[in-house]
Amino acid sequence: MNNRLNAKDLINVGIYTAISAVICCLVAMTGVIPIMMVLLVVFVPILTGIPYMMFLTKVKKFGMILILNILMGALMWVTGMSYYALIVGTITGLIAELIYRIGKYSSKWHGIIAYAVSGLYCWANYIGIFFNADAYFSTRQNFGQDYIDAITKMLPPWMCPVLLVVDLLCGVIGGWIGSKVLKKHFEKAGIA
Repeated sequence: MNNRLNAKDLINVGIYTAISAVICCLVAMTGVIPIMMVLLVVFVPILTGIPYMMFLTKVKKFGMILILNILMGALMWVTGMSYYALIVGTITGLIAELIYRIGKYSSKWHGIIAYAVSGLYCWANYIGIFFNADAYFSTRQNFGQDYIDAITKMLPPWMCPVLLVVDLLCGVIGGWIGSKVLKKHFEKAGIA
């Protein structure tokens, strides 16, 4: 088997990146409500679980997960969230690649764990709030001081590891839901 990525692999990466990006953007738009900003690490990993697990049925070569993560991290950065998403997304994409590869691209549970880890780019968007809130909110003055105060109050620095764990757990839940919804696809692809 050829281990190099081909055009079909890159098309699959593009399709599933686009689907994930649309879902992320739709959920992120609810972030204008302060509590929804905090809950992005709940809704994004749960709602993107189905398309991501479908994507994993197409992944049989090293690099596809990493490319998707780099693209999602870059999207977060260019849409004004945080460059931390690109850094964390690249690292977690590589870790997810290794996890799924250890499962020989055929283990449902390796796929679910890989998904949960790869999705930490969502959590990374909060790093600026936790560690440099003034700079983060300097670009969001149009939201108003009440919004900034509400977010700052809900996201003290000690919430950083809490949201990391929540993102991972919701990633496992989203991956599990995705695997259940797509059970037929997984069986057809030999991933059970």
